[in-house]
Amino acid sequence: MENKEKKDFRNNDSLVIGRNAVLELIKSGREIENILVARGELEGSVNRITALAREKGIVIKTVDRKKLDFISAGANHQGVAANIPAHEYSTVDEILELAESRGEAPFIIICDEIEDSRNLGAIIRTAEACGVHGVIIPKRRNSGLNFTVAKTSCGALEYVKVARVSNLNSTINDLKKENIWIYAADMGGKLWSEVDFSGGAALVIGNEGKGISEHIKSNCDMTVSLPMKGKINSLNASVAAGVIMYEIARQRL
Repeated sequence: MENKEKKDFRNNDSLVIGRNAVLELIKSGREIENILVARGELEGSVNRITALAREKGIVIKTVDRKKLDFISAGANHQGVAANIPAHEYSTVDEILELAESRGEAPFIIICDEIEDSRNLGAIIRTAEACGVHGVIIPKRRNSGLNFTVAKTSCGALEYVKVARVSNLNSTINDLKKENIWIYAADMGGKLWSEVDFSGGAALVIGNEGKGISEHIKSNCDMTVSLPMKGKINSLNASVAAGVIMYEIARQRL
């Protein structure tokens, strides 16, 4: 079992380990999901790595050395590793340009702190099936385009544009200027089947446990809800997203 795990991690080309390798990766300008630094490793070249990463706006996470040992499969990580995306990111402008090129009103999904990579992958898969022009995710506190997302999307990641932004609220304000209505998928709103989704639409899907952040929800134009007949009070994020996405797609037929 141990040998199999080591082989799997070494074949995972989303991970770059070692101080020099990570430093050169940052200098190259390639997209980086985040940099993992072992707790206590804040001297020498590690300081240079973290300073350059902050300068470029790259997320830095402090982790236990044992975690780095595990994901590096025993290789010499020197206290530093970097995760790179499984697919290239697009921009919000490219998403809007795609909608325009098709002669369609923009149809966008916004993920607010979706932390489970399998949920994000499932959302992207359904988005592709529903004709969504693109998915927007925040740079921090959200799953990025890692290999679990790519695998769960079952190939859809190759066809769906995903943009990663520093400030979701600022992006939402920019979308509003493009006459795109922002719909929050949350409790206490209008029944999803009674909402007119014609025109530009961006659907916000919240965190698996906390839902949509209050500062994001307050900036949405409308809250859309699904009826809950059972004893639980919420659905899995990707399931809720799928139901509403298909209603938006149905109205566009």
